[in-house]
Amino acid sequence: MARSMRVVVAVMMTGLVMGCAGQSAGGGASAAPAARTETPASAPSRTPTPSPDPASQVEETLAGMSVSDKVGQLFMPVLYGARADTASQENRSRYGVATPAEMIEKYRPGGVILFPWAGNVKSVKQVVSLTNGLQAASPGIPLLIAADQENGKVSRLSPLVTDLPSASVIGATGKPSLAREAAEVTGTELLALGVNLDFAPVADVNINPRNPVIGPRAYGDDPDEVAKMVAAAVRGFHDAGVASTAKHFPGHGDTTVDSHTGLPVIDHSREQWEKLDAPPFRAAVEAGVDAVMSAHVVMPKLDPSGDPATLSKKILTGLLREELGFTGVISTDALDMAGVRKRYGDGEVAVRAILAGADILLMPPDFPKAYKAVMSAVKSGRISEERLDRSVRRILTLKQARGILHEAPKADAERAVRVLDSPAHREVARRINAAAGGS
Repeated sequence: MARSMRVVVAVMMTGLVMGCAGQSAGGGASAAPAARTETPASAPSRTPTPSPDPASQVEETLAGMSVSDKVGQLFMPVLYGARADTASQENRSRYGVATPAEMIEKYRPGGVILFPWAGNVKSVKQVVSLTNGLQAASPGIPLLIAADQENGKVSRLSPLVTDLPSASVIGATGKPSLAREAAEVTGTELLALGVNLDFAPVADVNINPRNPVIGPRAYGDDPDEVAKMVAAAVRGFHDAGVASTAKHFPGHGDTTVDSHTGLPVIDHSREQWEKLDAPPFRAAVEAGVDAVMSAHVVMPKLDPSGDPATLSKKILTGLLREELGFTGVISTDALDMAGVRKRYGDGEVAVRAILAGADILLMPPDFPKAYKAVMSAVKSGRISEERLDRSVRRILTLKQARGILHEAPKADAERAVRVLDSPAHREVARRINAAAGGS
């Protein structure tokens, strides 16, 4: 399944013109959304049945979207509540509506990300109900529903999912095949819950033992060995039918500052970056990774502007797209982190991230301000509609590749209960721990 999916992605990517651009499947053939008014609150209308050709389906969908539809696709917010119809004061204060479903109807975001602290994760059946409800609220174009499920230290769906070892433990086994197995287990469990995008694997090389934010989240401190593990994990997620994300580009492994609370500066030369940071990202791209997440780190030898990589065209477009040849989706790391908010306001950050090359704006702290800023930038021509289309095309292509461009699959709660933390999955965890020298 993963092999055929990668072929589909390759065919679509070849036929498209791809330009500049938290910590973070089966499809149907329903009608593509027609053009709508420029307000975020209108409903989709009918258009002809999509072409059977994947690239043509993406183009037909894109052609039927208004500017507000397209801008909405760029955003991936956190929505509050255990169900799509759960009223929350957080939703009211952040989005001006009470429920997740109302927010989706109002702004039509391209995706959402789940967190326990947002009340999204309580039980297996509850999460399935939530993801199904979120998809039902987005009938025109289904959602990317994401989670930061790295396992180990960062496990947003714990304790529902199998307790798999951290990347550092997997790396200690020296067996990329186990990284692939672990990713397939995680992807299978995510998909059973209705989650179709994982912000994993971590592709950072943990070369600084004082690193306060990566540490055991990385597969290790050897670039070549980490590269093998990352490529294997990407393939494992694809075996399960889930989209994967390599993070945090261009590398967060040599920092002593946490980008959640400050702005790290990494003084690697271009030669050092090529040797120390780049190999896992190159391997991820070669393995067909769906998305790459940017880092809120400054690398002055790669871009002397002083902007973090998330806002750097030299890094996102120059290095990642033009030199590494990545044609998939670029997501920012969470935009509510201090590392990206040092120099610009929350609206300007969103605009600059798109101009730098990002496609998905993850967790903007002031959603209406960011949305309005991007809309204004498009209307003024600062972000050309051609540039906007490139990002939306990449997002739609990802959805097409994962079978969710026209109709989202409906997760089954009873199946999810059987799949999550199953004996077979616990056995994978046991074998990894044993291979790493544990019990």
